[in-house]
Amino acid sequence: MNIRYTVKQAFIQIARNKAMGLASTFSIMAMLLILGISFVIVVNLSAAMERAKVGYDEILIHLMDETPEWQVENIIETLESMPEVREVEFLPRDVALAQWREDWGDRGHLLDTLQTNPLPDGVIVRLTDLEGADAVATRARGFYGILEVQYYRDIVDALMRITNFIQLASLIIMGVLIIISIVVVSNTIKLTVFARAEEINIMKYIGATNWFIRGPFLLEGIMIGVFSAAVSAGIIAFVYSRITELLQAEITNMFMLRLVSVDFLALNLLWIFLALGVSIGAVGSIISMRRFLDT
Repeated sequence: MNIRYTVKQAFIQIARNKAMGLASTFSIMAMLLILGISFVIVVNLSAAMERAKVGYDEILIHLMDETPEWQVENIIETLESMPEVREVEFLPRDVALAQWREDWGDRGHLLDTLQTNPLPDGVIVRLTDLEGADAVATRARGFYGILEVQYYRDIVDALMRITNFIQLASLIIMGVLIIISIVVVSNTIKLTVFARAEEINIMKYIGATNWFIRGPFLLEGIMIGVFSAAVSAGIIAFVYSRITELLQAEITNMFMLRLVSVDFLALNLLWIFLALGVSIGAVGSIISMRRFLDT
């Protein structure tokens, strides 16, 4: 296949079909922009979930005041032996109050008015995996001297369900948009094929291979896909960078979350978009040529 001929013909075909080429470009861009928005949401939500797990991978066991020391040691040793447990630490009430005061920040001085420490002694259980939280909590509740077993598995489960729903919805939307884009690109290139039907038949008659004929059309579809991907990735990256600059402080203050960095998101988004753009353009071109070529 002559590379120079293929590239030249691809540019000629794009110039001849500007209107349909633009239609294909905007169709793919629309698909990629919607996909990019979903990607941004899912990536940031997933990152937030991973950070949230750091705070929710602990179970706090409150002990009764009359719990004997030997029982506390028994609780710690038993829980440490469980495969779901990474670490167990005894938390004296004085240390718990100091941590409480630190968490309150500027309002911590209000705790100085307390006549006695209202917090009980506790045991902190750090998990190897959130999936083991139920088993550990159930085991902990079976000990004598337990006042309360506190963990936030319900909150984590709710967030995980939301994340899974968003991911599934994004996949469905992406699939539908990819099919639409392939159809539009295929129809665009098919117009060019029809316009050159006689030329294609002559080329086949004199012995031109299928790939020699298909090359310009395939490259045309790939070029449309690459251009659409680059522009879409640039738009998403620019908008996301502006949102990060304007809202990062507010999001951090309100939700204690940090958005995924622009560089990380833009680089990954570009590669994903290029892969999708090239695939959509190539598949659309191949489909449009099936009527005229044997394979």
